[in-house]
Amino acid sequence: MSGPSGSGEDSADHNVEVWKIKRLIKSLEMARGNGTSMISLIIPPRDQIARISKMLADEYGTASNIKSRVNRLSVLGAITSVQGRLKLYNKVPTNGLVIYCGTIVTDEGKEKKVNIDFEPFKPINTSLYLCDNKFHTEALQALLADDNKFGFIIMDGNGSLFGTLQGNTREVLHKFTVDLPKKHGRGGQSALRFARLRMEKRHNYVRKVAETAVEIFIRNDKVNVAGLILAGSADFKTELGQSDMFDQVRNNFWSLMTHIVIND
Repeated sequence: MSGPSGSGEDSADHNVEVWKIKRLIKSLEMARGNGTSMISLIIPPRDQIARISKMLADEYGTASNIKSRVNRLSVLGAITSVQGRLKLYNKVPTNGLVIYCGTIVTDEGKEKKVNIDFEPFKPINTSLYLCDNKFHTEALQALLADDNKFGFIIMDGNGSLFGTLQGNTREVLHKFTVDLPKKHGRGGQSALRFARLRMEKRHNYVRKVAETAVEIFIRNDKVNVAGLILAGSADFKTELGQSDMFDQVRNNFWSLMTHIVIND
């Protein structure tokens, strides 16, 4: 009987992670340092530890030329701390990696070293390396900005693409191409036959997109996204949105008081 209770535990764990990130953002935003020895490093999921290690080695060489001795030693120390944290990981974690290292000045005017590394609770698709007198938390805030997952369909005369969008994370789920006849320039009977063939192929294309949308965005009679965005060619997306074949998708979203956006 792990279903409901597992779902509740997942939700509770998620809420705890969100609370932790909010607290961390607040403390990081308040932190200030002297010079540019506060490093913010964000590594997206599909990046490589080896590439980041080389980048840090290059940055260390560049920082060795900083004229101010105090700032130079602080920056070199911070880079060394980041390198130490990076060595704890054989590969970039599933959701990416966030590292903050540097020397901050406390309210009492004393210097304090900060070394933080963690895997965020969901994929972070931002790549960032900054040395500053403050930590940069914009990417962490983006993680909290929108937890809702939206589906999208991009449709034009060449094919369609289906995917999801959650915060700054976009995932392509399915795509296919289509070869539709262009408008016919001749007159007479052949033009009428060609027009019928063209409309039939267009109708079949819209049907396929509608059926694929049902397969992807509706499981066990329940939608798996908060809303649906239609984008691409104005003619095609309008035709799809108003088509009877799209009723199953449209009706399910309306029943959840979510909406389909016809996006130009």
